[in-house]
Amino acid sequence: MFGRGVISAQYAYVLEKAGHTVEFYVRPGKKAAAIPLDIYDRGKHIQTTWRVTMREDLPPDHDYDLIVVSVQHYQFKNVAAFLSGKAGNATILIFNNFWNDPMTEAAALPKDQLAWGFPMAAGGVDQRGVLKGALFGRVHFGTFGTAPTAREIAVRQLFKSSGFKILEHKDFKTWLSIHFLVNAGLLSQALRAGSLGLLLSSKEHGQQVVLNVRELFPVLQQRGIKVQGEAALFKLPPSLVSLLMRTVMKLNPAFRHSLLNHSNPEEVKSFCRDVLAEAKSKGIAVPRLESVASYL
Repeated sequence: MFGRGVISAQYAYVLEKAGHTVEFYVRPGKKAAAIPLDIYDRGKHIQTTWRVTMREDLPPDHDYDLIVVSVQHYQFKNVAAFLSGKAGNATILIFNNFWNDPMTEAAALPKDQLAWGFPMAAGGVDQRGVLKGALFGRVHFGTFGTAPTAREIAVRQLFKSSGFKILEHKDFKTWLSIHFLVNAGLLSQALRAGSLGLLLSSKEHGQQVVLNVRELFPVLQQRGIKVQGEAALFKLPPSLVSLLMRTVMKLNPAFRHSLLNHSNPEEVKSFCRDVLAEAKSKGIAVPRLESVASYL
């Protein structure tokens, strides 16, 4: 696992419990013997201090089968540059948000060793260092108009054998763009509300999210992307979407736990910044998103 972030650590825990050997590469000075967990693993609440193996070096001649990279999208290029000479023979699973072209962002890495996916997990780390989050039973995988390679199939099988259901996308670039844009609409409202928790428990804020996302549809469309997938949900009446969000928040403790404990304000701002920058560069009016510029 590259780093010991919220997403990486939760999947590492599950993969280890499924019988795989897992280690973390961390920056010098970040090595620790354990990670305190307060997470939901596909609905099961787990509170434990998990003993782990961390290392502060990654020699080019390592013998790892898989390197999982799940970092903030604005950190990815630096990570790719670091790993460019350290991939060895490992498959690199890129488990990341992207707004810019994913293949361009990953150009420093060996193309024939890459697999592309997206996690269904969230959370944060509290002031005591406890990882509080949740991961869910499905995992997204995708390609860019090609059939999965043998390496990509092997990674999918790894997750299947660990109990996950695979959701497959043949046009992963489009899926990633839609997901990022929807997040920008959601997170811009979180900035106004003060937190994701306040947003998702409020009828009014939930309705505003729908209007935020709708405003951004032209940004998708100028990329040649239809309003589809998760973006299509926001064509529904705002009152209905708001009710659905509040119902999930109320009835799903894992979902609630993961979002109430989100702890990275820079991530929230970065989604809004990136979509706003593209809208401006294309001459697309987005006054609702523009109105949160002072928060960014």
